[in-house]
Amino acid sequence: MKYRTHHCGKLRLSDTGQQVTLSGWVQKTRDLGGMTFIDLRDRYGITQLVFNMKTDPALCEQARELGREYVITAAGQVAERSNKNPNLPTGDIEIIVNSLQILNPAEIPPFTIEDQSDGGDELRMKYRYLDLRRPPLQRNLMLRHRMAQIIRRYLDDQGFLEIETPVLIKSTPEGARDFVVPSRLHAGRFYALPQSPQIFKQLLMVSGYDRYMQIVKCFRDEDLRADRQPEFTQIDCEMSFVTQEDILETFEGLAKELFNKVLHVEIHGEFQKITYEQAINIYGSDKPDLRFGMQIRELTAEVSNSEFQVFNQAEYVGGICAPGAAGFSRKQLAPLTDYVKTPQIGAKGLIYVKYNENQTFKSSVDKFFDGPALQIWADHFDAQPGDLLLIMSGEREQTLKALGTLRLEMASRLDLIKPDHYVPLWVVDFPLFEWNEEAQRFTAMHHPFTAPKPEDIPLLDQDPGKAHANAYDLVVNGVEIGGGSIRIHDAALQEKLFEALGFSPEEARERFGFLMDAFQYGAPPHGGIAFGFDRWVALFAGLGSIRDVIAFPKNNMARDVMMESPASLNDSQLNELGIRIRKK
Repeated sequence: MKYRTHHCGKLRLSDTGQQVTLSGWVQKTRDLGGMTFIDLRDRYGITQLVFNMKTDPALCEQARELGREYVITAAGQVAERSNKNPNLPTGDIEIIVNSLQILNPAEIPPFTIEDQSDGGDELRMKYRYLDLRRPPLQRNLMLRHRMAQIIRRYLDDQGFLEIETPVLIKSTPEGARDFVVPSRLHAGRFYALPQSPQIFKQLLMVSGYDRYMQIVKCFRDEDLRADRQPEFTQIDCEMSFVTQEDILETFEGLAKELFNKVLHVEIHGEFQKITYEQAINIYGSDKPDLRFGMQIRELTAEVSNSEFQVFNQAEYVGGICAPGAAGFSRKQLAPLTDYVKTPQIGAKGLIYVKYNENQTFKSSVDKFFDGPALQIWADHFDAQPGDLLLIMSGEREQTLKALGTLRLEMASRLDLIKPDHYVPLWVVDFPLFEWNEEAQRFTAMHHPFTAPKPEDIPLLDQDPGKAHANAYDLVVNGVEIGGGSIRIHDAALQEKLFEALGFSPEEARERFGFLMDAFQYGAPPHGGIAFGFDRWVALFAGLGSIRDVIAFPKNNMARDVMMESPASLNDSQLNELGIRIRKK
């Protein structure tokens, strides 16, 4: 028996008269008395099947017994539809069925298998195998497949070798908690699942494989949000004998290839570069969205020594200019003030200045600042009549972050963001370290193998907090797509960095001795980058979450509600591993 001669999305008017066989799932049935219509679905599309009570009553009765999601095979002749459906690629034809076989009946599914399902998130996650039948998810996974093939072809053309690295490794500090795996053969000892193949790809450079790539699973035990999963996929790459510019040029090429081949978007010229400091000061974020303006401007000097104590007592005063928003009413401004006071943003308040069309001003600080003073503000922001200034004050870092969030919110409310417009950029010159207040020590902003800028190496002894990393992130439309750095390839410099991070020589030797030893045998200068593959697919699919570009993701509590994982182990398994569960 032949299950199918064609897919359900392939047949067209030119196929009229052909005898065909299709197999798939019943999308819906329509019983019109003398005629019964079945929409048959597979991942390629939908084709209408027709059963006629007059010409074949037994077959028509059989069709009436079909329920949603039954798996069937139907054979018949392709005919032109009298009532064409312009919304379907196959909408000009139908199949006059002369043979029907039920391959598998189905229970009524707990939600509709349609673009807009009536199932909630948790229900669809529980029955993920059904959710994956829906066309939007099928399109996402087909997009993911296509992007993976383009990436592999591009990197292969650039001379990269795809080399697999171990999944059971040693626990090493890389910024997040490790997932650990107990060893049965070595009681009391544990493997860790890799947060990234970082150390192995550096060792491959020492081994002489000067261009490495891998589309690889990584694992981090961290709190989840829309763009995070406990297991995720990286496009992991490393290169030897390269500078930062060599790496940026190579992977700009990859990004342009993806934009061109997948979205048919041409991006010309080099990507814009801004420093981390510029990104924070101008956009309030190290992953700025440049599809619109509304840059942050500092106003601290302009308002110093005023009678307004809120400004006088603040380390930083700054704001944004919202174009054409002077017409916002109090009912529109009050929710904005409440918005910035939410715990996620943490601002103490919001000051507004309306620059009216008649070139007068109306503000929430009219008591302290007159028209000429507000004109100075407006000039500082390059504001035009009809614009709205939104000002915040407080501790510098926190206020800039709050302004960055407000900038995005206002762009959304003013409809300034074009979803089909893409602005990629490189953010460079990150700080090498960040201060951990709880631990009272420096931690690596990226990871402990990131090379400092050569001119900042003396600062490792003098003032580590001021040292900059030879690091870079690729950002597209406010999404950090990937990041990397030039690595340390000198053992002495690596030891100095470990020292700055608070590692004792013994601890550094215990955790990274194999890497330090490898550097003694001729390590080349090298660097690389890792892209969040899930994020990249989600960006191209127009999604805010990576969950629906992953076949079997976890929920926001890191649980697989379909398999009910994580799950407990029975006593015999625990005994075999030498593990005892301690009750809280």
